[in-house]
Amino acid sequence: MTIKVGRISDLECEPLYFDMARRGIEMYAMGPSQLAAAVAAGEIDAGPVPLVDCFRLKDRIQPVSGFCLACARRAGNIFLYSKHPIEQLNDARIGITDETSTPLRLLQVLLSLKYQVQPEAYATLQEPYDAFLLSGNRALRQRWGAHGYPHTYDLGEEWYRWTDLPFVYARWIAHRDLAPRDVAVLEDALYVGMEDGMDALYHQSEPRNDLRMRPRDVVEYLDGLRYFIGMSEQKAIDQFRQYLDQLGGRARFG
Repeated sequence: MTIKVGRISDLECEPLYFDMARRGIEMYAMGPSQLAAAVAAGEIDAGPVPLVDCFRLKDRIQPVSGFCLACARRAGNIFLYSKHPIEQLNDARIGITDETSTPLRLLQVLLSLKYQVQPEAYATLQEPYDAFLLSGNRALRQRWGAHGYPHTYDLGEEWYRWTDLPFVYARWIAHRDLAPRDVAVLEDALYVGMEDGMDALYHQSEPRNDLRMRPRDVVEYLDGLRYFIGMSEQKAIDQFRQYLDQLGGRARFG
């Protein structure tokens, strides 16, 4: 059976797809939220699913070994841009995209439990807002800040300063019905990606104009990432889930 994998275009995901085409693994471009729904429905077999969707879909999925997407001390790709300091965002409107499930929940945890702040509402980026949240490649392109929003917060860094832990924002998972031999093929492809895919990115000599990044910027960014769950990453996952339980129904959406 051909293995079908969801492909996220964000830079941090690129290395792990490195060896898949050679193995005959079919890749389908999609966003994180679309990928989670496709795995749950059995339309694809596996992919890097946002952590909050992993919690929600736990009865329908299985982990692909310990592969994940995590940041050690700062994310570099999850930013809140604000007109006001973060501790002054009570009753503010915050703009979000439709691909921010885990970053949004991280923001809600930080605002409510770390800063004791409750925004008025979360809005689309087509509506008025006092602050806005970007993640993935969109955030990388705008990592130096946004005009008219003098306060920029890296949410991975905010999390680390609060918990002294890395932040895990996605896990590689497979549909629970994927055969063990296919899971093993996928695991092996991911291991090769961690080695050869990362090496290819480390040694590229051309700038990434699509991301406004020089080769050394790419290396610096990748050096801050983690791709496998160790003790600190598992502790972070458990801590984040506990905070989500504490948050309960306090998050409001506009």
